[in-house]
Amino acid sequence: MKHVNVPKTLLECSRYFAGDPAIAVEFLAAMRWKDGVECPHCGSKAAHSYLKTRRIWKCRECKKQFSVKAGTVFEDSPIPLDKWMMVVWLVVNCKNGVGSWEIHRDLKVTQKTAWFMLHRVRLALKNNSGFLLGGEGTEVEVDESFVGGKVHNMHKERRQKFGGGITGKTVVQGMLDRNLREVRATVVPNTKRETLQDLVLRNIRHGSRVYSDQVVAYDKLGERFVHDVVNHSEEYVRGRVHTNGLENFWSLMKRGLKGTYVCVEPFHLERYVDEQVFRYNNRATKDNPLNDSDRFVLALSQIAGKRLTYKELTGNDDPRPF
Repeated sequence: MKHVNVPKTLLECSRYFAGDPAIAVEFLAAMRWKDGVECPHCGSKAAHSYLKTRRIWKCRECKKQFSVKAGTVFEDSPIPLDKWMMVVWLVVNCKNGVGSWEIHRDLKVTQKTAWFMLHRVRLALKNNSGFLLGGEGTEVEVDESFVGGKVHNMHKERRQKFGGGITGKTVVQGMLDRNLREVRATVVPNTKRETLQDLVLRNIRHGSRVYSDQVVAYDKLGERFVHDVVNHSEEYVRGRVHTNGLENFWSLMKRGLKGTYVCVEPFHLERYVDEQVFRYNNRATKDNPLNDSDRFVLALSQIAGKRLTYKELTGNDDPRPF
């Protein structure tokens, strides 16, 4: 694959992809196919013929034509790739996220289109690596957060229905590996023991040192892990035992939800969490000095094999008639 230049700033990104659509196609192909163009239909890596006037390839094995968007989150989108590149850059590098109305104003697309584009990018940011966190001697924090409106702002009927407190809010469970400095966060249906402990068992290696607050749902973790708790009614830190790393992540996540996105439906919350997890795990640190262009390239390398339709996004893909 031909070497391509990677923009270092938002201004460079805007100038680099503006004007010639072929530049964006060439750049995205280089990010997607590190070892040469691969047909998304049959997987062939033969020397495919490139139709320059249409900016598509023709597979020499299955004889089908395909573009660089095929089999990615950009598939079937009429939006030019230069605008897609700008959206990806803004999502991965704006610490508090970027709203659909801002994309609508800056890129001259409708707000509905901008909202759809942002959700497709968030799907690309989702990490499906599946490797286990922790290990013997490794410290992992476990905590949960509740996302939703304040009780005193709720309508009287809604407040009476849920009875106040945290009832009616959406639960997000998080795990932070202190050695890797990496977070995993998932929207969960409830705070029952079987729900929270099942995620811990599936994501953390046995024998790890696990720290949590004094929630009853975690009281059986000592059977598989070196488990210690901190009682937040008395203290927040006891030596190495605390969940302040995850509290930092919750603060960043809620800052974006409350300040940028304002109102997020529980149905869509998982993708907003994935967006914040990506930025947090790929932030610049002393051990891992990532910059804006690194995050941009990483995000584009994850676009293949993922698809989100508008019907699926809005929940209208249910085949049932009622």
